[in-house]
Amino acid sequence: MAVIHHTTLKPTKLELLTSWLPSRPWYGGSGAPLLAKAGGFRLDDPKGEVGIEFMVITDSAGPETVSYLTPLTYRGAPLDGAEHALVGTMEHGVLGRRWAYDGCHDPVLADRLWALVEGRAEAQAQSVTDTVDREVTRSYAGQGLAVGQGTAPVVEDSQDGTRLTAPDGTTLRLHRVLRPAPQDAPLLPEGAVGHVAGAWQLPDGTRVHGLFAALHGDA
Repeated sequence: MAVIHHTTLKPTKLELLTSWLPSRPWYGGSGAPLLAKAGGFRLDDPKGEVGIEFMVITDSAGPETVSYLTPLTYRGAPLDGAEHALVGTMEHGVLGRRWAYDGCHDPVLADRLWALVEGRAEAQAQSVTDTVDREVTRSYAGQGLAVGQGTAPVVEDSQDGTRLTAPDGTTLRLHRVLRPAPQDAPLLPEGAVGHVAGAWQLPDGTRVHGLFAALHGDA
């Protein structure tokens, strides 16, 4: 169970993301982002070593506000071979120095995300310890998935989002740019065999739901 510490972070997560976001191929802005936290959820690392957060942020710098999904992992030491995925470091008021990574490139997050899709893990509230997030939904129709911490997926970032492809060919397609679902009912893309969806808040206070990730049976 992840324990949520209500303490200081220097720099803050939003400050790290403001510097990092424009470097992503799926970022649609043309200048410095103007970010706000809009929602998200957490997953527990069974070993209790890695913090896992799926943060939704809104960028109001452009003519229209855009919502982004930014999965992050937080570690007490650098992750070997993941220098390209480092978002930045910060000082945690309780835990000390923390290394924040684009979680799609972290094998612990990949393992837990697949577990969530299959129903072997539960989404946890973003800011409350030991509380299930009932706004997160998931589904999966199929056999056991061939991914885990020993078999990390291949990760590909593009303008369309991020693809995590497992050794058996199944692919999780993360929607980095989020769009509210019609009538608050997330719709699976054609051919999808599983999904993760959740909720976030728009700048005007409207609570919306949408698709976070879709699982496809082949790459």
